[in-house]
This record gives sequence, C-alpha cells and structure tokens, in this order.
Amino acid sequence: MEIKLNRIGTGFVGEYCYTHARGAITPGGFGIITTQPLRLSGSDIFYGMHMLKSYDGGESWSEIVPCKNLTRKSLGGGLEMGICDATPMYHKASGKIILIGYKNVYLNDSHAPYGTRNGTAYSVYDEESGDFGELYDLELPSDIGDDYFHCANASGQCYELPSGDILIPVMHSRYENDPALRSAVRFSSSVIRASFDGERLTFREIGSPVKYDRGRGIYEPSITHYQGKYYLCMRTDDSGYVASSDDGLNFGEIRELRFDDGEILGNYNTQQHWIAAPDALYIVYTRRGANNDHVFRHRAPLFIAKYDTERMCVVRESEKIAVVERGARLGNFGCVSATEHHGFVIASEWMQTTDPDPFNYKRCMEYGSDNSIFVSKIVF
Repeated sequence: MEIKLNRIGTGFVGEYCYTHARGAITPGGFGIITTQPLRLSGSDIFYGMHMLKSYDGGESWSEIVPCKNLTRKSLGGGLEMGICDATPMYHKASGKIILIGYKNVYLNDSHAPYGTRNGTAYSVYDEESGDFGELYDLELPSDIGDDYFHCANASGQCYELPSGDILIPVMHSRYENDPALRSAVRFSSSVIRASFDGERLTFREIGSPVKYDRGRGIYEPSITHYQGKYYLCMRTDDSGYVASSDDGLNFGEIRELRFDDGEILGNYNTQQHWIAAPDALYIVYTRRGANNDHVFRHRAPLFIAKYDTERMCVVRESEKIAVVERGARLGNFGCVSATEHHGFVIASEWMQTTDPDPFNYKRCMEYGSDNSIFVSKIVF
C-alpha cells in the first residue's frame, strides 16, 4: 500500500473553517469534494455547502466555490434549515453524483430546541449547470414507528447494490416528551434500502436496528461490501464497533474495534469509514496513543489498516498514517473506493481545539494547522 498526500489551502483567516470534506469520483475521472464552513465560536454551527472539482481523477482540484442551491433556507420565525454531515457518492446505474446527509434546523444561528425533527436530506449534481440541485427529503413511511422520529444519514458512507438501489445507513431515535426521560434516549443504527430514478430517492425498506445500551447509543454508521458480505462500522461514546451482514439490512452481533493481538484499538467518540479493494478491506480511523493528546478526542492523525473480516479485527502490522496530524482534528472525514487500484481519504483540518478553550484556533496553528483540506490517495 502506497500513500500519496495532497494538501489544498483554504485561505483560512479565523472565525470560520471548512469542515466535513468528503468526495466522490466518477469512472471518467471527474471528482467533487464537498465541504462547508463552520463558525468557530459555536458547536456544530454549519453554513451553506461548498465544493471543489477535479477533472483528472483527483490529482488536482479547483478553488472552493459555494453550491448555489445548498445554502440555509429560511423557515420563518428565525428558523433556518440546511444540510450538514453530508457525503457525496457516485451512482453507477444513473451516472449521477448524489450528496446525502443530515437535515439540520437552526434557530437564530443556534441549534433549534429539542423536538425539532431532523431527517435525511439529499441533492443531485447536475452536469449541465455544474452545480448541485435542490435539496430534498428522503421521505419515510408514516407507519415507521416512534423509534424513527429522528432518522438521518449523518457522515455515513452508502453502498449501491447491483440493482441500482442504494443502502443508506441511518442513525435514529425516538422523541421523548418528558424532559426527565430524555437522557435515556439513545441512538440506534439501521440501514435503509432506497431506489433512485436519477432524480429522486424513494424509501423501499429498512433493516433491523443495531443497538448499544450506553451513553448516546450507537450512531454515524457507514456501510461497505466485501467478498460477499456487508460491513457496518459505527460510533459510540466509548469505542468504535463493527457488525457484518449477509443481506446489508440485518446485522449480527457488534464487535468492538480491536487489533489482531486483542488490544482495544483506542478509537472513541468519532467516526471510522471504509475503503474496499479487490483483495483487502481497509478501515480508516483515529485512536489514542499516537502522541496526540493535544488533539480534541485524539481525532488526528487518520490511520488506515487492513480489516480482517474472518477474525473481525484490525491488522496492526498493516497500519499506516493516511493523513498527518498538525494539531487540528480530522475525525469528520470521508473515504472513496475509487477504482480497483486506488482509493482516497479526504479530510479538512477542523480548527477547534481541546477544552478548556475549544474556540481558540490559534492553539491548532501552533502545531502547523491552517484548515487545509487533505486528499490522500491510497494505492493498493
């Protein structure tokens, strides 16, 4: 495995930084990275989607430009709605790039009160206009049940089936009217199968939920397929977990992320994603124990390693650094299984630091961070 790292400057000057950099590449070599500004003086306060383009298979990238249709939309009364935690994917059957993510609602530029329903939102890239189209909701059936009041794809990789249907992993929870019981509400993870006609996604079915009875539950799932099985990696407050499935909808027992010698990986309270190669499945993650105690939740560097699907563990000797640590967190990243020869890890430096002063971006800069976007080409 060879790693080629490309750094893209963002012109960072403070107050806002680009986050959630993730990408998609078509067989013809056209690529898109989506990213969005975050206000550094708040917690997860995101603004309109932006994008970069490549016409040479991800070797070089354009300047960052806004997506005209993916700005926040006013709902009246100080409420605004926008997409965040989004991941683009190339849909082979239609030849389209679809951006799928989390519909979030803000009130006066802060998070809307508890009980505001969120969901999965998506937008389709239009080649003629050179931009993403309108934002749509993935509509759920009215009888889906109380456990899906909040139900959204959030930073999760999707997977296209041979039929053209898409497996969309979601995190979901119920609404609790009694404030005294809200601390007991936990997220579960499930996978939705949806059809796509080139313009709109349509719900077809949802698999059985994966549950975790601690903290905030189990959430931010990503799905992939490798040698006849489906694999779901998920986040909890305590550790990362993986489950496998024969059909992509119903998953077995969750397995904590460990090295092949039995040691716990050290990943916690953040995401992990997949890159599938013809002869190996790779997982990308962050972890403790890398001289990275100064990084928020140890979310840098990004590591890549082979995932042993027989023993359900990470192969320690295969571990390499995919994106370097420079003081800023990299945990909200994306992975692309581009071709049978290579894939990509894409991440932006999130310029909020550790407590007690998470808004002091200059502490990240002391280690060299400047909100760069990194595109790491993984050659198998």
